[in-house]
Amino acid sequence: MKKITGFIRLYFNEVDKRVLLLTSLLAATMIFCNYYYGIDQWINHQDRFILRFGYRYIISTISFVLPYFFYQINKTADYFSKRLFLLLLLTAPAIFSLKMSMPSGFTLSTDSHWNHYWNRIIYWPWRLLTTIVILWVIWRKYYRHQSFFGMTVRKFDWKPYAWMLVIMLPLIAAASTQPDFLQVYPKLKMIEGDIIHSSNAWFYKLLFELSYGSDFISIELFFRGFLILAFVKWAGKEAILPMACFYCSIHFGKPLGECISSYFGGILLGIIIYHTRSIFGGLMVHLGIAWLMETGGYIGLTLMQGIP
Repeated sequence: MKKITGFIRLYFNEVDKRVLLLTSLLAATMIFCNYYYGIDQWINHQDRFILRFGYRYIISTISFVLPYFFYQINKTADYFSKRLFLLLLLTAPAIFSLKMSMPSGFTLSTDSHWNHYWNRIIYWPWRLLTTIVILWVIWRKYYRHQSFFGMTVRKFDWKPYAWMLVIMLPLIAAASTQPDFLQVYPKLKMIEGDIIHSSNAWFYKLLFELSYGSDFISIELFFRGFLILAFVKWAGKEAILPMACFYCSIHFGKPLGECISSYFGGILLGIIIYHTRSIFGGLMVHLGIAWLMETGGYIGLTLMQGIP
């Protein structure tokens, strides 16, 4: 834990404070606009894939590209003259916009409840597979001399991340009493009506939680693995702020407190992978928090509404 706090102190001692301020103001402005005008909900209600993709690409590009522009105008680094940098800079928002906008209505059962359930089960793994395939192609062409965007345990030490989860426990417990949190969590409530009459409901709930957990593999691989380790050759630790701002923008459909904290969490996890070159620490924290929030949400709803 002492090593990680050292990484954090070093980063904030060295970060360009003007860019930190500008990027934080950008994130704050985008958060305000989203929650005041309901932008994310409006995008979700678009029927056509091309519209959902296009609007998400615009938001993702603003949140990811502008912080690099802030660095560009505040110092002599000329990121935008590098062809591969520009290609990846504009491709990255497209990859995640595709992930968030992909259609997923498949006919998997003649029973409407089970069809809904199995569509939820494949929802996140299908997006994980798509993300892995695209990133693997990029890695194979440009980065095959290094690990697959942080998929290595070479510098992974699980103990500091366990302490992070312990620290998060009281915060998640407090959040689990809030109405806006309980409107979103647990995600498990999406499928409870589908399996209510099943004799093996516990198995189908477990399968759902494992499917939900797979989404965090794609998030860590993309945000910490790809957006840090693919850009570090040009930007060094300056790759952290653009990633954190982009990461914040994908939380616009979440409770406000979670969205705000995602910006700071993105910075923290970015610092960690910059020094360790492994996504497994961040994955452990992210999965742990996700399943703790599921547990907290389930307990909170049970206490408030008497869910069996």
